[in-house]
Amino acid sequence: MSQVVAAPDHRRRWLALVFVSAAQLIVIVNAAILNVALPSAQADLHISDAGRQWVLTSYTLVFGGLLLFGGRLGDLWGRKRVFLVGLVGFAAASALGGVASATWLLLTARALQGLFGALLAPAVLSLISLSFPEGRERARAFGVFAAITTSGSAVGLLLGGLLTQYLNWHWALLVSVPLALVPLVGALKYVDDGSGADRTARLDIPGAVLATVGLAALVYGFTLAQNRGWADAVTLGTFTAAALLLAVFTLLQARRRDPLLPLRILTERNRLGAYLSAALGLLSLYGVSLFLTFYLQTVKGYSPARTGIAFLPLVAAQATGAAWLGSRLLTRLRAGTVMTAGYLGAALSVLLLLLLDTGSSYSPVLLVAQLGLGLFLGVALMPATSLANHGVGAEDAGVASAMINISQQVGGSIGTALLNTIATGATAGYLASHGSAAHATALVHGYRSAYLWAAGSLLAAALVSLFLVNLPVPRPTAARTPGPALTPEAAPTPGASPTPGATLTPTPTKGGSPAPSQDWT
Repeated sequence: MSQVVAAPDHRRRWLALVFVSAAQLIVIVNAAILNVALPSAQADLHISDAGRQWVLTSYTLVFGGLLLFGGRLGDLWGRKRVFLVGLVGFAAASALGGVASATWLLLTARALQGLFGALLAPAVLSLISLSFPEGRERARAFGVFAAITTSGSAVGLLLGGLLTQYLNWHWALLVSVPLALVPLVGALKYVDDGSGADRTARLDIPGAVLATVGLAALVYGFTLAQNRGWADAVTLGTFTAAALLLAVFTLLQARRRDPLLPLRILTERNRLGAYLSAALGLLSLYGVSLFLTFYLQTVKGYSPARTGIAFLPLVAAQATGAAWLGSRLLTRLRAGTVMTAGYLGAALSVLLLLLLDTGSSYSPVLLVAQLGLGLFLGVALMPATSLANHGVGAEDAGVASAMINISQQVGGSIGTALLNTIATGATAGYLASHGSAAHATALVHGYRSAYLWAAGSLLAAALVSLFLVNLPVPRPTAARTPGPALTPEAAPTPGASPTPGATLTPTPTKGGSPAPSQDWT
């Protein structure tokens, strides 16, 4: 049985939280940072129009496909060790991409970023979840985490625009190297992992291959749909292959003694609601961010830097919604209520974008819509992120963390491809029926069609939260000794009783689902 670490300094735990959250921010930023810089990179490296999409999807494909593998690797080999390997590898891959002088080298670097990001991201959530296992302190911790990370996409757009205009596109990748030094030094000093690895379990290699290829095929199918159409034989074949691979993976997981994804992770309704709603929420956010980028640069004529600055209200609102409003509401209201209200508010904010036309000014419509979307989505995603590890034991913390990342990454990738296909089709249809219409007018019409679908996705997220997330309002807990500084060692070994003062997540009932708990957060 593992030894419970003595209570550390309170300040040390919270500093460690900030450092590991900063590492997660770098991963999220890099999913969006090249969006604004892509036109410059395309011209410099002579990338074709058909090939430019791979600068973005080579990252998301590998990242989304390997997240389950990275989560389980952290459970088996130790979260801090996998976290550090992921962070150092991510910085090295960013440096390689920053000095790339050929397309193949840039694509290789982006794929390596995805690989190491898939190791890093699940380890971050595992470390936080095991160190802040319950109570109001956990709500505050995830508020800080969500404030830092939910704004990652908008921060990436801002940085990409500023660096591309005032330096060059190479710095959109090189900036991750100095940024990674801060969480690296902080983690080495403040993050403790002890012997948190489970040396008795075996890594499910067949499951890892099936999950990786299946998830990659799913994301790739939506990328193909964007370029070849939904009825294309290659698109349909890719979706069919993804469905078959994931079905075989599911059957294998039900039979294995040490599965890559224990199916009990998906059978608890609150966790499932968190995963599904997060996917639907990010589907909307990624798509809306993409179209606002094109709207500002193509229709309104904004420079890359000005476009990045225009996203600042969204960044600030997301941070406020997650760190301040979301964490406060979560200690007073049911998680399902907070999530439902947040997603509904975000949907109404997206609908405001239907008022935009070619002559619209930045204020008030676009400004108010960004503030509302950021604030309400931050409020909703904060409890969704916290629920990702609700009721799981230490041995499953990594894979449960990976699932919320997979939900967000796959949701964002699907959103980009799906909504772009809708917008492109609506634009083409408008031009076909209005032969003399200005191209900008047709583009805005296409964006409006996509905004409607994005709002519908947020409405679906609200319904999922309403019907699946049913945890009661958390009640104040008795004073207890603070837990370890991001130390999975505080978790008891499977089957052992935790030491008093180091209470973890609710004990699973028979069948793997946790018993309802008043102090669930």
